[in-house]
Amino acid sequence: MNHPKEERTLVLMKPDALQRNLLGEIVGRFEKKGLKITGLKMLQMGEVLIKEHYGKYADKGFFAGLKKYMTSAPIVAMVVSGVRAISAVRVIVGPTKGYEAPAGSIRGDLSMSIQTNLVHASDPSEDPEAEIKRFFKPEELFAYKKIDFDYLYSADELA
Repeated sequence: MNHPKEERTLVLMKPDALQRNLLGEIVGRFEKKGLKITGLKMLQMGEVLIKEHYGKYADKGFFAGLKKYMTSAPIVAMVVSGVRAISAVRVIVGPTKGYEAPAGSIRGDLSMSIQTNLVHASDPSEDPEAEIKRFFKPEELFAYKKIDFDYLYSADELA
């Protein structure tokens, strides 16, 4: 991050995003909004990572299905940053239930499911920085100034 008002957040593109050939579409939505990609990688979620990331659901009836789904194919993890990035990402992604998500959001346009809803976005109440650290080492994240930064925000938004 280069500006003190910038924040960063985690986005996971789930197995269905990869299987349905939607990675470019999804990444493009964040880029078009003006968010800066500061980290990006593909990985296979294993037992430890599933328990760390989704552990709060371990006693729920749907956990076994969630685990099977999230390990069925690789995921793509991405960190994006920008002024008010956390709330912007939540709007771009849309509500969890794809069939209720508004048109224009990723889930609203591309998903009909609760579980296979293409993306995970950090919830502001669940510490996005902790989620970022779960998926990225510090050396895998990049701080740089985008040349369009001064055209994305007005001066009073940055003061």
